[in-house]
Amino acid sequence: MKTNYQILIVGGGTAGIMVSAQLKRKRPALSIAIIEPSETHYYQPAFTLVGAGTYAMGKTIRKEASVIPAGVDWIKDRVTKVSPASNEVITAKNGIIRYDYLVLAPGLVYDLSLIEGLSEALDKGIVCSNYIDPAHTWKLLQAFKGGNAIFTQPATPIKCGGAPQKAMYLAADYLRQKGLADKTNIVFATPGTVIFGVKTIADTLMKVINRYNVDLRLFHTPVKIDAARKLVYFRDTTSPDKPQPPDIIKGSAVTAEGLIEVPFDFLHLAPPQAAPGFIRDSGLSNSGGWLDVDNNSLQHKTYSNIFGLGDVAALPTAKTGAAIRKQAPVVVDNLLKLLNGSPADNISYEGYSSCPLVTGYGKMVLAEFNYKNEFTPDPMLRYLLISNSDKEHWRLWLLKKYMLPYMYWNRMMKGKM
Repeated sequence: MKTNYQILIVGGGTAGIMVSAQLKRKRPALSIAIIEPSETHYYQPAFTLVGAGTYAMGKTIRKEASVIPAGVDWIKDRVTKVSPASNEVITAKNGIIRYDYLVLAPGLVYDLSLIEGLSEALDKGIVCSNYIDPAHTWKLLQAFKGGNAIFTQPATPIKCGGAPQKAMYLAADYLRQKGLADKTNIVFATPGTVIFGVKTIADTLMKVINRYNVDLRLFHTPVKIDAARKLVYFRDTTSPDKPQPPDIIKGSAVTAEGLIEVPFDFLHLAPPQAAPGFIRDSGLSNSGGWLDVDNNSLQHKTYSNIFGLGDVAALPTAKTGAAIRKQAPVVVDNLLKLLNGSPADNISYEGYSSCPLVTGYGKMVLAEFNYKNEFTPDPMLRYLLISNSDKEHWRLWLLKKYMLPYMYWNRMMKGKM
């Protein structure tokens, strides 16, 4: 087996495939390998739709081999360590792989231990998460007959920060269609200080929240789940040194430890998330454990022959596939410049990310923004006859359900965009 490559890519998800495909299209002779242990590649943006019964799980899945670009070696293995000083990656089965340039795109991992009882609750099927098993979310939603429906997310960074509320909006719409809205108390509890960081999007979402009569609870961090008693516990960080306000969630109580104890009949959450251990232990991460790259060039701040993008990167923007679509060309351009003996001076990534916020069946808002949380809608939307993507629109729903999956498999994965 070959053990030395010009460009070694860790991770065969969206970021790794896009970078390798674009590099091969621009310079076919490059020696490139991808290290990826999984044999399955998922189109994760559709998980929200799967969890609402409007997209088939099977359509989100393809064999990893089918997306590896021609001429790129696939090392079906798991990275255990990166040694940046010696330009080496150590793998579980194949040992040492050497590189001239390294692209780190391993994504992130779920750390269920950060919420007490979460692992057991998921194992028992008491709670659900579109991040882990969207088909189970749909199963529990169909079985729900009323009561407290809680939607929440952790205080850690998460991929697609809008996904927990998208699950809520679709569930609320479903329950209204089934005549269960009056029997349901929908709660969205988030550690965040606002519903969304872009004001014009937040204004629209607050109207959606009011339409569904959602009990919005900001500054609420989930810390514990009691699966046997169907209780979830939150820490209210609004005023940590003061008693809890009297208007706590309906049916809840305050424990002796100051936690808010909430009974639930349906609970959906995003699991706590972190960078993979080998990133955190490699000397390549920042104090939070995320890959320490330059915000604009995606080049590592210490090792100039290392780049990082996607969910693992310590970038102050949302972790989405749309962000990767703008990050990948910058990484590719800088790699080619270094290969040509020029400096990696492409600093054009300005934090673009996008969150397709599905607000009901047939409705969507498209949040596009940058590092400054400025609303930056794509001018191409005019071809869809959409001039105000910060408002709900049925054409945006069609974009989400039909056009974006096509673009992903046939354009992004092929290195064509």
